Amino acid sequence: MKAVLHYRSSPGFRDLIASRTPDWLEIVVVEEADTGTFAAAMGDTEVLFHVLQPVTAAVIRAAPRLRLIQKIGVGVNTIDLAAAQQRGIAVANMPGTNTPAVVEMTLLLMLATLRRLTAFDTATRQGRGWQTELTSLDAVGEIAGRTVGLVGYGAVASRLAEVLNALGATLLYTARQPKAGAAATWCSLSELLQQSDIVSLHLPLTAQSANLMNAKTFGLMKPGSIFINTARGGLVDEAALLDALRSGRLRAAGLDVFATEPVAAHNPLLALEQVVVTPHIAWLTPQTLERSLAVGLENCRRLRDGVPLLHRVV
Repeated sequence: MKAVLHYRSSPGFRDLIASRTPDWLEIVVVEEADTGTFAAAMGDTEVLFHVLQPVTAAVIRAAPRLRLIQKIGVGVNTIDLAAAQQRGIAVANMPGTNTPAVVEMTLLLMLATLRRLTAFDTATRQGRGWQTELTSLDAVGEIAGRTVGLVGYGAVASRLAEVLNALGATLLYTARQPKAGAAATWCSLSELLQQSDIVSLHLPLTAQSANLMNAKTFGLMKPGSIFINTARGGLVDEAALLDALRSGRLRAAGLDVFATEPVAAHNPLLALEQVVVTPHIAWLTPQTLERSLAVGLENCRRLRDGVPLLHRVV
């Protein structure tokens, strides 16, 4: 059985793949930018390990032997599910494998925005650390005593809630319905936005959730609040976010994801000092990759043996 991993893999991940892959399976690693090698490799592959590069209908048409698209992660919005279903190609994801990493990155972005980490880092490197404007010190803060609103309450949000509770935050969440045993108080989206000092997104990108955060919803947020997104860039109208930050409606934002990825250097959000950014790597740790590889290899075995796949989406 042949599988293609479409991802710019680190040496450590390549070594892990080589050490864990069974004899009956061949995994070919192809970088996203290498379109020629990818097209050639897909001609006879049965499994595609998909990370972020979109799996379009054209990609599926060019892979006559493809039987499984295995998402490395959770969100399948970058896969043409209708085209896969039409061909009878299974699609599976990996809920939970990246939860610890995303929880930690979300917390990191909250702390970095609250403590103005990037601004102080820059000033210190330039020898200006102790000459910072005193008003900037009035703009820092702690998580303790603040109200944090979690939009969506899946695996990441529920684990993050435990951490935030331990740090002394008051927690709200919104979801389609209240969750039994939640470590936060359920409320409507509008109530959450109006009451929260920090708003963090934790929901998938769908037709219904696209641009959930727009001029209207940003307008509901408390003046001086902070916005965090480690979910999907398409959940946010970036022009509206930019306006909210420039106007001072929002104090800061921590962003791991953008509407267009990789984010362009001229994106005006990157020019704002109060915005802390990372390049969609909240999920990316060696531990996440190790857990993900284990699930992917198990699904390859299940595909080979004709038994039900783990976490099948389509």
